Amino acid sequence: MHGWIILDKPLGLGSTQGVSAVKRALRQGGYAPGNKLPKVGHGGTLDPLATGVLPIALGEATKLAGRMLDSDKVYDFTIGFGVQTDTLDLEGKVVAESDVRPTLAAVEAVLPRFTGPIEQVPPAYSALKVDGARAYDLARAGEDVVLASRAVTIHALQVVEPLPFRGGVGVGPFRLTLGLGETDTPHPNPSPEGEGLAEVTLTAHVSKGTYIRSLARDIALALGTVGHVTMLRRTKAGPFTLDHAISLDKLAEVANGRGLEHILLPLRAGLDDIPALSLSPDQAGALQQGRKLIGIAVHDGLYFAVLHDVPVALVEVSDHQVRVVRGFNL
Repeated sequence: MHGWIILDKPLGLGSTQGVSAVKRALRQGGYAPGNKLPKVGHGGTLDPLATGVLPIALGEATKLAGRMLDSDKVYDFTIGFGVQTDTLDLEGKVVAESDVRPTLAAVEAVLPRFTGPIEQVPPAYSALKVDGARAYDLARAGEDVVLASRAVTIHALQVVEPLPFRGGVGVGPFRLTLGLGETDTPHPNPSPEGEGLAEVTLTAHVSKGTYIRSLARDIALALGTVGHVTMLRRTKAGPFTLDHAISLDKLAEVANGRGLEHILLPLRAGLDDIPALSLSPDQAGALQQGRKLIGIAVHDGLYFAVLHDVPVALVEVSDHQVRVVRGFNL
């Protein structure tokens, strides 16, 4: 089996546990003859406290997992105002508090400052390494972890769902999609313009390496308060969206019914942004032997080389020469 299973990862499950769940489904469904499983890996870590799109690569698709890690992501996330934790999410202990609650207008006004190329300091509780040790291990041991800022890009950032603040109680929710013309039916309890928000939900389209927890922290600070992430859901990873995703229960049901082939997306699905390059049998054989192709009349760039719709390799074309970036044994 070569391709992608897209999980709608539930709350509390780690990415490696998602991989284990797919392996378990393969075994239970009889897809591991002689107990020999295909290669299985994930295409982008998703924290246990996050839900949503988790691409699982099978077989030769695992060779593309690195590209998936480098792809853009889209998240919905909720910032709870007034409390900051050491982990910047619900899991940590409180380290700062504030009585300030920003208005919806203030939130909308500050978002352009966090759109486009920005510098961001990752959370101390992250998997980044400091002198060979994971930052979260050092933080849990009580060490003061200071990470260098990094350049990331926020392609789009907008309000999704603000919750009015009334005496410490969040009221709502209601949906507000900016710029998409979806405000025809007003919510029965819309937030008055000057009313403070207990929390607000945003959607962000971000580059690789972006930490949503850091983004939430920095937005809150820019609003004169503190905050932490109370909800995080990935709605898109690379080309894969929630439309492709399947729950763990449904995965087990499909596997037991010997129907995984019906939910397995082709290897090509992970490269939908890359044009195909059709090969002759001789050209395909040359690439499989590690040789370059000369005199190929296409523009420079990455291509998905195929022989009669069978994936051969991810290739790079430069000055009419074709070399293999990732070869597939299919």
